[in-house]
Amino acid sequence: MPEHAEPGMAFVLVQHLAPDHVSMLTELLQRFTRMRVFEVEDGMTVQINCVYIIPPNRDMAFLNGTLQLLEPAAPRGYRLPIDFLFRSLAQDQRERAIGIVLSGAGSDGTLGVRAIKGEGGMVMVQTPDQSEFDSMPISAISTDLVDFELPPAEMPAQLLAYATHAYRHPGGLSDLPQLQNDSALKKICILLRSQTRLDFSQYKTSTIYRRIERRMAVHQIDTITNYVKLLQQTPPEVEALFRDLLIGVTNFFRDTAAFEALEKLAIPKLFEGKLPGSVIRAWCPGCSTGEEAYSIAMLLHEHMEVLKQGYKVQVFATDVDSNAISIARAGVYPANISNDLSPQRLARFFTPETGSGAFRINKGIRDMLVFSEHDLISAPPFSKLHLISCRNLLIYMGAGLQQKLIPLFHYALQPGGMLFLGTSESVGEFGDLFATQDRKAKLYIRREDFQGPKRSPISRFITPVRPALPAGARSATLPGGMGKNKASAKSSLRELTEQSLLLQVAPVAVLVNAQGDIVYLHGRTCMYLEPAPGDTGVNNILKMAREGLRRDLGTALYKASNTSDTVHVQGLRVKTNGHYTVTHLTVSPVFNGLSKEPSAPPEAPLFLVIFKEASPGVAPVELPTALADNRDNITHIAALNEELRAKEEHLHAANEELETSNEELKSSNEEMQSVNEELQSANEELETSKEELQSINEELSTVNTELQNKVSDLSRANNDMNNLMAGSNIGTVFVDHDLRILRFTPAATLIINLIPSDIGRPVGHLASNMVGYDRLVQDVQKVLQTLVPKEVEVQTIEKKCYAMRILPYRTLDNVIEGAVMTFVEITEIIRSRLALRKTNELLAVILRDSVDAITVQDMEGRIIAWNPGAVRMYGWTEEEALKMNVRDRIPPAFRVSALQQIEQLSQPHSLEVQDTVRLTKAGSNIEIALTCSVLMDKDGKIYGVATTERGKLPAVIPTTAWKSENPE
Repeated sequence: MPEHAEPGMAFVLVQHLAPDHVSMLTELLQRFTRMRVFEVEDGMTVQINCVYIIPPNRDMAFLNGTLQLLEPAAPRGYRLPIDFLFRSLAQDQRERAIGIVLSGAGSDGTLGVRAIKGEGGMVMVQTPDQSEFDSMPISAISTDLVDFELPPAEMPAQLLAYATHAYRHPGGLSDLPQLQNDSALKKICILLRSQTRLDFSQYKTSTIYRRIERRMAVHQIDTITNYVKLLQQTPPEVEALFRDLLIGVTNFFRDTAAFEALEKLAIPKLFEGKLPGSVIRAWCPGCSTGEEAYSIAMLLHEHMEVLKQGYKVQVFATDVDSNAISIARAGVYPANISNDLSPQRLARFFTPETGSGAFRINKGIRDMLVFSEHDLISAPPFSKLHLISCRNLLIYMGAGLQQKLIPLFHYALQPGGMLFLGTSESVGEFGDLFATQDRKAKLYIRREDFQGPKRSPISRFITPVRPALPAGARSATLPGGMGKNKASAKSSLRELTEQSLLLQVAPVAVLVNAQGDIVYLHGRTCMYLEPAPGDTGVNNILKMAREGLRRDLGTALYKASNTSDTVHVQGLRVKTNGHYTVTHLTVSPVFNGLSKEPSAPPEAPLFLVIFKEASPGVAPVELPTALADNRDNITHIAALNEELRAKEEHLHAANEELETSNEELKSSNEEMQSVNEELQSANEELETSKEELQSINEELSTVNTELQNKVSDLSRANNDMNNLMAGSNIGTVFVDHDLRILRFTPAATLIINLIPSDIGRPVGHLASNMVGYDRLVQDVQKVLQTLVPKEVEVQTIEKKCYAMRILPYRTLDNVIEGAVMTFVEITEIIRSRLALRKTNELLAVILRDSVDAITVQDMEGRIIAWNPGAVRMYGWTEEEALKMNVRDRIPPAFRVSALQQIEQLSQPHSLEVQDTVRLTKAGSNIEIALTCSVLMDKDGKIYGVATTERGKLPAVIPTTAWKSENPE
């Protein structure tokens, strides 16, 4: 960071430290920054322009502006302190959190990056090429959520620029009216839809504005209008904004308490009353990278093991993000998922990936899921489901979109199916569709619909509804809480019909739809309607209408549905039990309040058909008198009526055929949709199988290549071994625990009679060329029992000597699998040893029998050898002499000259004889002839002097000289 200005932010540094490591980082960093540097203490308040360092053996979290230290729960090697801090920072600071991932090993920080991005924060990552350890940067980059990938030297300028644009307004873009622009927002939605085919216009505008604000800060753009221009000119930025909008913060068993409730309350209900082998279907819309879907699959698998019965489980996991679906399909997750899973589930359902530290979901769980791209808003839903888990998706959508999706979930679930929502979500005003199973965990049970397949039009109708009032009528509040969804569906229909009848003062009425299908009956309708012959199904008022009523009823219903006006027909002659009843007919649309618009959508209007018996004295409609007198006209009219009746019957038959065809087409359409879903599922499974086969093929290819390399290496090593063993000329025999020959070298055939076919035979069955040694089998068995090597010198019949050594055969895993016998020829060594022994014996004889005194002294003058001749000449025994120095044997008067004389004689190759004087043990002087020769080691270094001393006549030493040299 620059030294000339304050950064205006706080830095918290987390390292992977050994628990017993004493960190010196605080002192080191303080030398390179003007900011204050602290090692964190529990509860320390974070201040700007300061640096905070994590202490060893601690996890650190951010809460309400303070740093909290915790004892690590995970064992050493599995701790993820960076993820732990990033997650708490995202939850506490939300869009003001910034995460920077630098060089490091493993995948720590990857899940924390997702958490920061999910809350609208920013992420920087060090360029892997410039990282000493690139595992952490690569793992973070693989999430496709990184904003800046930079070398560390370029990070400060970008960090300050981002902070300047993102945080210069305390409330952000969404709180600045001058920066909000609905027109620009609509243009952004259009650009997103044109490139991604997804419509974000129904999402919450606050969410979209926050994501746009963050992208503007990344590009340092001041106005949303300029950002629209950037989107138009840069298609990759549209894709980047799209990815930001789809960021999903998810992990395994997120909200532990909610999943515990799901496991205890919902999962067992899914299996109740189902025979083994039955199908259990679940759907996870908005599954992101698949953690939630896999969590539900694990719970289903665990419950099947508890029941000890087999079921066919299908979990459909869908999302609009193709990248997230690809990650979910692969089923490979970073090592830091160990924080979200219990050790038992991690070991049971995951397999570690060799070399990467990641975990792969087991095939048994993977086969339960089908992943596919699916737009929840526009695409048809899955059907016949037992469980829908849609968690933390509705919170990003507007109220209108939520009202569309909750009935959609109701339709997709089977009766008694379960709906699992996020902790901040609910079914809202659709309490009549779902009963609450657990309010805190957001678990709901699908309620039985009161009209089954008719639920859709009726659900649209049951709102605060009032029938149309006749002219001049007073508006009144309907009793019973009409339009409130708290009442049951049947009660709502009854109240609706009764209120309409009260306003129309009609004793007999029928509530129908535009096709005449009866929804509700009020009063005694038998005078006007009777059951139609044939199969019973949906009752239609036109089929049940009595003679004299059907034609006018159909016409009136048609007029009312087209004009949305009330239609009155007076004086109809309805045949009732052998006589005719004069009836007035009224068909009235049901309106909302006093408006002329129907309360229900145009595709599902409802109409109230009212039958009212005419007052006594009212005559039915009759023909005019002029026509009555003209019988020809009457006959003609009768013929026309007969023809009209035939046409009506033909039209009625055609309508019935059309309705039947429509029903068949509707059924076929539903079947085709179901078949299409199954085909899509099968296609997805085939695609998954293809990917798995490709993956297996790649793995097999890799394994095959590795095996070929190993075979090549093994062949080369075998050749090298054979040449080494043959070239060393050392006889070697390998045997197993049963002393059966495994392998031998050519040189071994000179000692033991071996041929290639002897491999596998016991070594004791073979004849050997060794003379005087018959304990080979016993010695090998003893080595295998004690594991102590044994060495023996043996001789063959060819007079060759060998050093035989028996060793245990150890593998690389330190396992004993037999024994090894080696034979090294030592014939020449034995001969040299005998010759040396003879020479030593000869020298010993010479030294022993020589009349001369032969001595050896080192360079310090210490006597190291003393022969019997020296004992006879000087009187000292060998034991006494070896404790003496040569100075002790020289008279004091001659000591200086004698030592100089010895030094001269000890020069290399100096064998001159010198006369000198020596002392005896008795104290007398003896004149000798001295010959000296030097002793040198193999490096040419003199280490001693050998002397040969021969005695002469005793020397006479003047008394005065002795006294002068030695006054004592």
